[in-house]
Amino acid sequence: MNVAIQYDPAYSLATVTLTANERIKSESGAMVCHSAGFQVETSSDGGFMKGLKRAALGGESFFVNTWVAPAQGGSISFAPPYVGDMVHANIEGDTLFLQSGAFVASSPALEVDTKFGGAKSFFSGEGLFLLKISGTGDLIFSSVGAIHTVELAAGEVMTVDTSHMVGFSGGVTYTVRKVGNWKSTLLGGEGLVCDFSGPGILWIQTRSPQGMAGWIQSLIPGGQQ
Repeated sequence: MNVAIQYDPAYSLATVTLTANERIKSESGAMVCHSAGFQVETSSDGGFMKGLKRAALGGESFFVNTWVAPAQGGSISFAPPYVGDMVHANIEGDTLFLQSGAFVASSPALEVDTKFGGAKSFFSGEGLFLLKISGTGDLIFSSVGAIHTVELAAGEVMTVDTSHMVGFSGGVTYTVRKVGNWKSTLLGGEGLVCDFSGPGILWIQTRSPQGMAGWIQSLIPGGQQ
């Protein structure tokens, strides 16, 4: 498959060109348009329990759509439900971790599961579970705002506000801590941060979902009452 991302970073659209009978699976509701002849198959992608776990814990839909290109091939486009960017990553036997709700589409061979993040993930504000993507194939995921990609060398550390984390490759480790003392954490507007350590790739979103939601609410009459 060939993936082209247009209109980034604010209103990204990922258009995937497939050969004859080639398949791609997507999050429910992510399809924007496609050329003639495509067929769609809807399933829980791995069985009832796996679909339930992915929906209840990973922030994704219970059902996944698999799109099958016609004999002459064709193109299909996807987009997330919110304003932001998308990334096309090629995974080759590696593992990648994403924040809940970031998955858009992928090759059928990639496994999308949930991973327990432990207490450190709970206190980071990202929930107890992350999406775990593993296998070999193409992956499309999304962010709120633009994507900032950081390639970490072995032992290199990058500190990221937890609400700006999108994903990281399997070789990256992280710890969560507060910014300064508890007064700074609670009153300074920064909350908690993650110290990510390489080697690997880190994807950061330029906008905070919580910050954007608060800003929108402030514009609604009576929104701050």
